[in-house]
Amino acid sequence: MATQTPFFSSISRLYPHVRPILPRLVLGLLSALLASVVALTIPQVLRVLVNESLRPGGRADAVWSASLVILGLGVAEAGLVALRRQFVINPATTVETRMRVSLYGHLQDLTVSFHDRWGSGQLLSRAMTDLNFLRRWMAFGAIMLVVTTLTVVIGVVVMFSMSWQLALIFLAAAVPIMIYGFRFRTRYSKVARRSQDQAGDLATTVEESVHGIRVLKAFGRSREALENFNEQAEELRQTEIAKAKHLAVFSLVVTLLPELALGSGLVVGVLLASNGDLSIGSLVAFFATAAVIAAPVEFCGMLLAMALTAKTAIDRHYEVMDAMNTITSPEDPRRPDVLKGAVSFRNVAFAFQDAPDKPILKDITLDIAPGETMALVGITGSGKSALLQLVPRLYEVTAGAITIDGVDLREFSVEELRTVVAVAFEDTTLFSSSVRHNVLLGAPGASSEAHREEANRDEALEEALDVAQAHFAYSLPDGVDTLIGEEGLSLSGGQRQRIALARAIAARPKVLVLDDPLSALDVNTEERVEHRLREVLADTTTLIVAHRPSTVALADRVALLKDGRIAAVGTHAELLARDSHYRYVIASLDPEPRDLDSELHDPDLSDLDAEEISR
Repeated sequence: MATQTPFFSSISRLYPHVRPILPRLVLGLLSALLASVVALTIPQVLRVLVNESLRPGGRADAVWSASLVILGLGVAEAGLVALRRQFVINPATTVETRMRVSLYGHLQDLTVSFHDRWGSGQLLSRAMTDLNFLRRWMAFGAIMLVVTTLTVVIGVVVMFSMSWQLALIFLAAAVPIMIYGFRFRTRYSKVARRSQDQAGDLATTVEESVHGIRVLKAFGRSREALENFNEQAEELRQTEIAKAKHLAVFSLVVTLLPELALGSGLVVGVLLASNGDLSIGSLVAFFATAAVIAAPVEFCGMLLAMALTAKTAIDRHYEVMDAMNTITSPEDPRRPDVLKGAVSFRNVAFAFQDAPDKPILKDITLDIAPGETMALVGITGSGKSALLQLVPRLYEVTAGAITIDGVDLREFSVEELRTVVAVAFEDTTLFSSSVRHNVLLGAPGASSEAHREEANRDEALEEALDVAQAHFAYSLPDGVDTLIGEEGLSLSGGQRQRIALARAIAARPKVLVLDDPLSALDVNTEERVEHRLREVLADTTTLIVAHRPSTVALADRVALLKDGRIAAVGTHAELLARDSHYRYVIASLDPEPRDLDSELHDPDLSDLDAEEISR
């Protein structure tokens, strides 16, 4: 359970966002308040009408005059309500959009370790549901809560001016309402927070199930997934019922007690009128005023619930916004005078934030020359992937330093570092867009002239697809402009990996980091990719995690990792000759897979029939 913060402390955090639209909100508040004042004026017209015109000898035309006044007041009230909406709706949606964009931008800046800890559904619910609710609360709930409070205060003052005895009876009902309201606020805040967190967990489950639908179907686990979802949905339903019960009891209290007070007041009022201590007009006006403020009193339960839910939404929003980005650019960034791509690891250690006493990497020292291809091998859990992710600063080293051409990575601007270093992962992530957009995601602009830039980007696209042996893209229905669907799942595994590799190549990096991005390719395709990489990126330093002997053999040198340390460095042949653990690792590497998609597009294999390929 998250720590509970004071209500006004949470609400005050909205001020920087609300400040630009504050004049419009104030005008909306004044419009709503004037509408309530107009509504409270109508009973006073009735009082004058009853006392002056409906008694013996009163003027008949006064009834028509009073009717016209009441009609005018009613039209004025409706106009003021409409004006309130005009003042607040557009600014509130502007604040919602700005907060959503700010949240998204902050999520882009936050470290990978932050995203490792947070479910995507929780972030999605904060970006959509919570901010949508905040917009509705700013445009309606907050204004009406203030107006309702002021309406009740003004109404009670007016009631005291007419009859202090009846007003005291009505006011007596407020004491238990205030006492119960305090308890309601505490209980409802907790259950509202639990509801919003459970909704976020449910969204995470839906997203995971949709992304993993092939796995669920392949293993026949759709029913189990449904049962798990049903349990979570039922927990959320029970929480929503608990919210509804709290609100229902509060609504019962704020509705029943004023009605009982009015019933008692009616008896006392009749007695006062019969004794001549209260005029009939004042009695009518008193109860008409009570009727006007009865609706706000009954409505305050819902408004208070909205305010408490909004407070929870703000807390949830700032849980993300308060998260610190620990991987930042220095105030005075540096870069090498000449960028060659020499990468050096100096006594590097790394441990995850939630397990600082269990380092993944220890005392890593390694030098990679410009243009050299270095393969990393080791058994599962030796720290290969963790080492790669330190180079683009997806994670930060715990100790030691990594340099490019003698400059510490932490002295680079983060943005520039990630143009110098490009990454392709084994688990490819593609976006629901065209092949062109996915490949050119990190490609630098070639010129300020639009037509030249477009021509250069097309050239970069063609070259990247050629190097990655992703020629299949041209045979898709719309060629490279074909939409490949969410996460590129309409493509085969080998196709996705080649698009991801093409994306890294199109970035034209000086350092290329490859986390076994060719695992789904057959040996022939892998060899062609490596050959083209050497041609096009001859000056690019490459650091690659290898899980297959063929990938290792294509590297200039190999670094063997064992228990988070560099155990040996040398060529493939040298390590085979002198290191028994290296021989064990090579023997345990994955067998060479055959990517049928690649083979079907291979001109050397085009004459083979399906039976031969399937062997």
